[in-house]
Amino acid sequence: MPNTNHEERRDTIRQMLQQGPVETQGSLVAALTNEGYSATQSSVSRDLRELGAIKTARGYELPAGSHDDDDQLAAVAELLRTIQPAGPNLLVVRTAIGAAQRVALAFDRCNWPEVIGNIGGDDTVFVATDSGTAQKNLITRIEHSARI
Repeated sequence: MPNTNHEERRDTIRQMLQQGPVETQGSLVAALTNEGYSATQSSVSRDLRELGAIKTARGYELPAGSHDDDDQLAAVAELLRTIQPAGPNLLVVRTAIGAAQRVALAFDRCNWPEVIGNIGGDDTVFVATDSGTAQKNLITRIEHSARI
């Protein structure tokens, strides 16, 4: 009989992701089924969201273990393409196609004081700052964290 305990399943997913990225939710469903858990793509999707996992170019990953704010953006660094100021309070961050929302989420989780808010589309993130100085500081932080 399959194990239906949600907390145990999430702990198992956490352990799997700590070993390295998992390419797809389907891969996780198959691995969990092999471990004796009852899992569907929707349940795995909810579990990943609850765990705070992010999807990168390598697959689903947990944010870096040190919980350093800079690690959030470093985890999606390979998805960044360009950073361009647009006036004194707005940055336009270009990403790989389909990656802007993941990058926007990383900005949200960074908790950097320079970031007032952001909007992620398909391949573009608009990041609002409260001043030109904050914008310049943010550009430096992004370049340092993402090693652009």
